[in-house]
This record gives sequence, C-alpha cells and structure tokens, in this order.
Amino acid sequence: MYRSRNHRDTFSTYSPVINFTFFIGAVVFGMVLIHPGFLVCSVVSAVIYYLIVKGRRAVKLLAGLIPVLAAVTLINPLLNTQGSRVLFTYMGGRPYTAEALFYGMALAAMFAAVVLWFSCYNVVMTSDKFIHMFGRMAPSVSLILTMVLRLVPGYRHRLRQISTARRCIGMAGGSDGRTSGRRERMRNGMAEVSALTSWAFESGIVTADSMRGRGYGSGRRTNFSVYRFELRDRIMLSCMAVLMAVTACCCIAGAAEVAYTPELYIKPAGDPVSVAGLISYGIFLMIPAGVNITEEIKWRILRSKI
Repeated sequence: MYRSRNHRDTFSTYSPVINFTFFIGAVVFGMVLIHPGFLVCSVVSAVIYYLIVKGRRAVKLLAGLIPVLAAVTLINPLLNTQGSRVLFTYMGGRPYTAEALFYGMALAAMFAAVVLWFSCYNVVMTSDKFIHMFGRMAPSVSLILTMVLRLVPGYRHRLRQISTARRCIGMAGGSDGRTSGRRERMRNGMAEVSALTSWAFESGIVTADSMRGRGYGSGRRTNFSVYRFELRDRIMLSCMAVLMAVTACCCIAGAAEVAYTPELYIKPAGDPVSVAGLISYGIFLMIPAGVNITEEIKWRILRSKI
C-alpha cells in the first residue's frame, strides 16, 4: 500500500484505479442526474469530502461558490421564460417563472457538485497516479497531458516569484514597491509576462535537453510504479461497480424522472425503484467520506488502548 502525501485522506491511499473510477462516476452522474434528491446527495457528499481533503482551506472555495450559485439561480429565469407559474413580470410583460427559478437552482447545484468533485480530483489524482493509469496504454499522450496540467499552477507560482522579486528590487513602479497609475501597472504587467515567457522557453529547452540526455525515446520504455492493486482495492472496485450499476438501472427505470419546464414535475421518492436508486447513489458518493470516518474511528480506538 502506498501512503500518499495527503495523510488526512485515507481514500487517496487506494489504487489510482479506484480513485479515478470513483471521480468519473461522481462527475458523470452529477451532470446527468438533475433530480433534486440526487442533486442533494451529490452536493452534500462533495462538500463533506472536500472539507476532508482541504480542511480549513475549503472554506475559501465554498464561500466563493455561494454568490456564483445565487447568480446562476436568479439569472436563469431572466434567460428562460418557460413556465406556467409567473412570479412577476418585467420589461413590458416578460415573465419571471417559478419553473425557470427551480431549474436555475438545479443547474446551480449541479455546477457546485461538479466543481467540488473536480477540486477533490485535483488533490487526490496526482500526476504520478495519472501516468500510472495511462502510461502503458498511451505513454506519450499521458506524459504530455501531465506536463500540460502542471503548466498553469507552475506558471502562476513563477509569476508570483517574479512579481515579488521586482517589488523587492524596487522595479514594481512606486517607491513603496507598488504601482500607482493604470499605465504604470500595464507596463509592469507586460514586463512580468515577458520575464515569465523567457523563463518558460528556457525551461522547455532545459527539459528537452535533460530528456534527451537521459535517453528518452531511444529504446523500449520501462515502467515503475509504487502503486499496487491489493485485495482491498478489488473489494472496493466490486462494491463501486455494483452501486453504480444499481444507480444506473434505477435511473433508467425512472427513479430520477424530473421535468422543470413547462410545468414542474418531480417523481416522488416513495416507490421502491426511487428509494433503491437514491440509497445506492448516496452510498456510492459517501464512499470516500465513509472510508475516512472508518479509519478515524479505528485510529481513535487504537489510541484509547495505549
């Protein structure tokens, strides 16, 4: 078993196959199922797991999502006028309908869930795991994707370093190291971008020379990985497959049937198919949180016996 750098998250210590399969299922189901019950399961599970993997730093993103979700909810009826229940009219009789408002709430919840799941994915699925997953099937493509995915955070970090260095030597524009006018800020920004571009080209040349010097592409490629597909991974993959299959079958049978326009219709969650679909979907999404909670309970029990 490989212990990841994120010791707070036990789920990330599972095989990359398990992590990748879960996030694919969570994101796909989260975008397809817009039934309120399924959306609540997705959002709540995503928030819980994001709090686990990020801790106190999760508050920043969660707080930032609130105004975005409110805007999506309130703006949707302005763009979509379909609906039978008119709340009020504006601009000469243009209707603002309750159905469009509810649909905006569903879109906002779906957006929040997908954003949070992708945020968790970025923490759990490191570049090493991605290469382990696809390195043998498509080695060149996986290497390129891994390098591309690290460009944005790498360039942002380098740009902050350049900006800090320019302020320290008094080249940021003002006597206190801060720019004052708009033209001065633009000039300073162009200088920082120019320095970043030069560094990016130089770094690319150094990387290419290093890869050539290490014999990249000169022979048959070998693979090394610290990840192992153990018994617990097989059990977890089987459970996830069963839960996803049950959820998909129930949804095909109509468990997630919903219509927001022109009239609001939500299938009641009282029939056995809907109950089975919601339960299986909720259990599937709570797997990461459940694994972490179980591990925390075991740890506390062991500590109490010392």
